[in-house]
Amino acid sequence: MSTASNTLAQLLPAARAGDTEAMERLLALARPDIRRYALRHCAATTATDDVVQEALIIVYRRVGALREVAAFGGWVVRIVQRLCMRPALAWLRGEPLAQVEDALAWSHRPDHELRHDLALAIDSLPPLYRDALLLRDFEELTIEEMAQRLSTTREAAKSRLHRARSLVREYLVPSPPG
Repeated sequence: MSTASNTLAQLLPAARAGDTEAMERLLALARPDIRRYALRHCAATTATDDVVQEALIIVYRRVGALREVAAFGGWVVRIVQRLCMRPALAWLRGEPLAQVEDALAWSHRPDHELRHDLALAIDSLPPLYRDALLLRDFEELTIEEMAQRLSTTREAAKSRLHRARSLVREYLVPSPPG
């Protein structure tokens, strides 16, 4: 077991128990890895420092729910992955934004919950649609580039993208009650 693992094995239980100093050391230990991952995996439009800060806040708030020391690294990576998905909100710009905003306002979800829900919505897509959405709206490829990467026609790529956006919208904007 490495020194970092030994340190983590000591810090995590103490931080979960409310030890402020242990929490500070845990966050300091995690910060470089969070930053490195964010720099490599977040889109260029995502502010890395914001992702790092928000990830540290989430770790701070939710570390009590983590039971296994060995799961810490994967858990933190998943937090950063979801935060890196924030630019996906940009895809809404191409859709009937007024309707989406009205429906989202009706839901009264705070931004952090909306981002979490968006990540879940994208994760729930079948791979065929998820790939189309990520290529177009995260990597900002043209329809032609997207079709080439997906080894399909331009029309099929557009259809997949449209279906992916529709499924995400349905996930985010459920029908109002009544």
